[in-house]
Amino acid sequence: MKFQVNRDVLADAVAWVARALPNRPALPVLSGLLLEADDDLMLSVFDYDVSARASIEADVAEPGRVLIPGRILAEITRSLPAEPVEIVTSGSEAVLTCGSAEFGLLTMPVEDFPTLPSMPPKIGAVGGGVFASAVGQVAPATSRDETLPMLTGVRIDISGETVAMAATDRYRIAAREFGWRPEEPGVAAAAMVPARVLVEVAKSLRGGEVSMALGDGVAGFESVGRSTTVRLLDEQFIDYRARLTDDWSIRADLRVAPFISAIKRVALVAERNTAVRLSFSQGQVLIQAGGGDIGRGTEVMEAELSGDGIQIAFQSQWLLDGLAGVETEFVRLNMESPSRPALITEVPGDADPAFRYLVMSLRLT
Repeated sequence: MKFQVNRDVLADAVAWVARALPNRPALPVLSGLLLEADDDLMLSVFDYDVSARASIEADVAEPGRVLIPGRILAEITRSLPAEPVEIVTSGSEAVLTCGSAEFGLLTMPVEDFPTLPSMPPKIGAVGGGVFASAVGQVAPATSRDETLPMLTGVRIDISGETVAMAATDRYRIAAREFGWRPEEPGVAAAAMVPARVLVEVAKSLRGGEVSMALGDGVAGFESVGRSTTVRLLDEQFIDYRARLTDDWSIRADLRVAPFISAIKRVALVAERNTAVRLSFSQGQVLIQAGGGDIGRGTEVMEAELSGDGIQIAFQSQWLLDGLAGVETEFVRLNMESPSRPALITEVPGDADPAFRYLVMSLRLT
């Protein structure tokens, strides 16, 4: 195998594909990055659960395949000078030359690399910015507890021209709906996608249109020559919609950015995972935290209150995660009592806002 490629194009593609390399591969060969040179250059990784592929233009003199340790290749290509890169296989080595720099990398047995999964059938597409925004809003509500796989995934429900994403860690529920272009009218599908994979896909594919594909136990995402497949989690999930449609007797509207800043300031004197207390009265909210060994903090800001005054408390990071997902100037806190969860929505909003975040309240002390 022998080919030449632009240094920046190669470094970018290698870095993108290497994101999917497993931290603790079950087999040494799964730490490899596969290079396949033919008309173009295809770069691939696969660990039986997640695959990533990128196709780039290359001047191929001799077609072929080679498997190179992926993380080492990523570090090397990132540090190369701004010169064309040539890679030639010679025996058990892949010789990489760029300007005056040369690396001889020991190759891995390409015949032991697992067969890459094919992309499932495409079912629709959405702009990368919308996709990234939706994932960013719901993913913070997922859990890292691998013993409960349902809590580590993002539920995707597709119904015609609408996609709904939702996630929960039992203490909060985040949900977002957005429009897209389905391949077939009236398409209906559901999937549980591991959140860590979906977050990486959203970050890296936000520049173009993202195509979504679903098959038997596999989801695929593709944009501008780059694709990812992932094995799906069990489809079991809570009936989250029923929990987001309660009637709320108390409503408070606040400016999002100042509210976030005030919570962060007041929480500086709070111990980790302790409550931030919000006391709503006509025209304002009093934000309080601390009172332990470090000290206490308070701040008052404007709030438009509808309903009775209320004092309610939340774990500060749970509250901040919900507020971070609000994309309007104002946020609405829908409340019922200090002992019940509150629902965060955007303002202005319709009867069924696109982003909803239900967060459990904490006992007042």
